[in-house]
Amino acid sequence: MVVLHHLALRIPLRDTALGDILPRRLLDALSYNGYEAVFVFFVVSGFLIASHSLRRWGSLSSIDLRAFYVRRAARILPCLLLLLAVLSALHLAGVPFYVIDGKGQSLGGALFSALGLHLNWYEGRTGWLPGGWDVLWSLSIEEVFYLGFPLACLLVRGRMLLIVLLALSALSLPLTRAALAGNEIWQEKAYLPGMAAIATGVLTALLVERWQAPRRTARLLRLAGGLSLLAVPLCGRELWASFGNGYMLVLTGSAAMLIAGLQPGGAGAPMRALGWLRAFGRLSYEIYLTHMFVVFALVALYRHGGSDVRSGFWWYLPLLALC
Repeated sequence: MVVLHHLALRIPLRDTALGDILPRRLLDALSYNGYEAVFVFFVVSGFLIASHSLRRWGSLSSIDLRAFYVRRAARILPCLLLLLAVLSALHLAGVPFYVIDGKGQSLGGALFSALGLHLNWYEGRTGWLPGGWDVLWSLSIEEVFYLGFPLACLLVRGRMLLIVLLALSALSLPLTRAALAGNEIWQEKAYLPGMAAIATGVLTALLVERWQAPRRTARLLRLAGGLSLLAVPLCGRELWASFGNGYMLVLTGSAAMLIAGLQPGGAGAPMRALGWLRAFGRLSYEIYLTHMFVVFALVALYRHGGSDVRSGFWWYLPLLALC
C-alpha cells in the first residue's frame, strides 16, 4: 500500500483508464492509504519484537539490554547507512527528485536527523523532504520506541503494570493525534501516535503468549480483523464521520485481531503458495527503505516518454514487480 501510494501521488490511478471500469472508492483505497499501512506495520513490528524477545529470554523483564540493542543495530544500521550514502551522493550530484532544497533544510540537517532518530520532527519543523528521505520518518519513531522499550521492561518488573502502561499508550492514539491537529506533517509523523500502534503489537504478543485461540475463535478473529482492515481504506470517510481520530483504533485493533487469529494452532499450517508473500514480509524493511528509487525511476520514464495518464496504470506493474 505504501508503494502504491507513492506512485499514485505522481500517476493517479483513478485518472487512468481503470477509472472507467473500477469504482473510484476502490482505486482511492489502493492509492491513498500509505499512512494507514505504516501504522499496520507498526503493530506488526511491535508484535514481532516482543514475541521474539519472549522466546529468547522467557519474559520481557529478563531482556538482555546489550543483546537487544546489538540485534536491533545489526538489523537496522547496514541498510540505513548504505541508503544515506546513496541519497547523499544523489543530492550532491543534483539528481532530480533527490535534491534537498526546502527552506531551512540541508543535507547535514537531514543526515543528522536520520542518524539521530528525529527525522520526523525535522520534517514537522521544516517541511517535507524528498521522497527517498521522507520514508525514514517511521524508522525514527520505531527506533526511539525500541531504545526505551527494554529499559521500561527492566524497570517495570510487574507484568500487569507493564500491560496497563502499554494499554494506556495504545488507547491514547486518537487523543495524541487530535492534540496535534494544528500541524499536518507533525500530526502524521509525531512519536506518540506511532508508538501507540507499536504498543498495540506488544500487547498482542503478550496476549498470545498466555492464550492460544481455539481454532473457531481464531477463524472469527481473522474474519473480524480482515474485514475491519478492509473497512478502513474502503469506508474511511464513514469511519471518520463516526469516530473521528478514533478510526485509527479501528485500524490498529483490526491488525491486532488478525495477528492473534493467525498464530500457530489457530490458523493451521502455512500455505506453501504464499511463500513469496512471507519472503516479502521478511524483506519489508529493505523494500520500504529503497522503494522510492523504483518509484522515481518509473516516474522519470513516464514523463520522459510523454505517456498519457490514461495508460498510466501500466506503470504499476513494473513497480510491483521491482519492489
